[in-house]
Amino acid sequence: MAGANERTERNAMNGTAASEGLASSLSQSELDRRMRRRGEESRWWWIVPTLYIIVLLLPIYWLINMSFKTNAEIVNSLTLYPHAPTIANYVTIFTQKAWYSGYVNSITYVVMNMVISVTVALPAAYAFSRYRFLGDKHLFFWLLTNRMAPPAVFALPFFQLYSAFGLIDTHIAVALAHCLFNVPLAVWILEGFMSGVPKEIDETAYIDGYSFPRFFIKIFMPLIASGIGVACFFCFMFSWVELLIARTLTTTDAKPIAATMTRTVSASGMDWGLLAAAGVLTLIPGALVIWFVRNYIAKGFALGRV
Repeated sequence: MAGANERTERNAMNGTAASEGLASSLSQSELDRRMRRRGEESRWWWIVPTLYIIVLLLPIYWLINMSFKTNAEIVNSLTLYPHAPTIANYVTIFTQKAWYSGYVNSITYVVMNMVISVTVALPAAYAFSRYRFLGDKHLFFWLLTNRMAPPAVFALPFFQLYSAFGLIDTHIAVALAHCLFNVPLAVWILEGFMSGVPKEIDETAYIDGYSFPRFFIKIFMPLIASGIGVACFFCFMFSWVELLIARTLTTTDAKPIAATMTRTVSASGMDWGLLAAAGVLTLIPGALVIWFVRNYIAKGFALGRV
């Protein structure tokens, strides 16, 4: 009787093991089938971002392609690469003062604006992030409304004011005019980063005997270095690409490269190769700035301030 019971239990265990093995093999085959299906779907998902990247890079490639062509080749044929590559367009830019001075002027007033905007925005953003006072939210909103207005609205007032003070055709004129748009944006960005720093750090520094300037420069600013990088990036990019105010407030001595590019007309018509070479050189500063602050921009997106 005992032997019969043992055989019955053994058969039951074997049946259970067999059913578990069958279920395991079925689940493994189902898993393999799902993985193959997912792999096929993932291959299709790459098509959309690949096409998107091609669409983005095609104009840049075409600009570089045109910059190494002669004007005759650009006008007479549509080619994917220059048949007779030339650097004459770049030589013209680096040897003619009207061209290279435009780059010097643009970089000069852009850097001036970036320094002024961030220097003014730092204490303002600290006040908004650390203190509460009557009308603080309304004042903060009013600052942002200045950023919402198009530059054309302020072109004429700036021209009349700077004409009265003798600032027309100077780098500082363009730098100060751009501050109207960059300071509010810099305050908004920096206030978001500063609000993420605990107030206990301020109190601890004061207890340790730090003065406010020493605390702000040695302790607080390193904590918001990413925010400063993001603010500098956006201030730089706005001033670098803005044309209307820069062209209105300058004539010859401080004329930016964007204004020079709009007047690239020779006796035979538009010099497309020279214009393309100038465009390529105009892309380089922005690309370098993006490369150096790319990690800071990512952090700004994470904080919701970019």
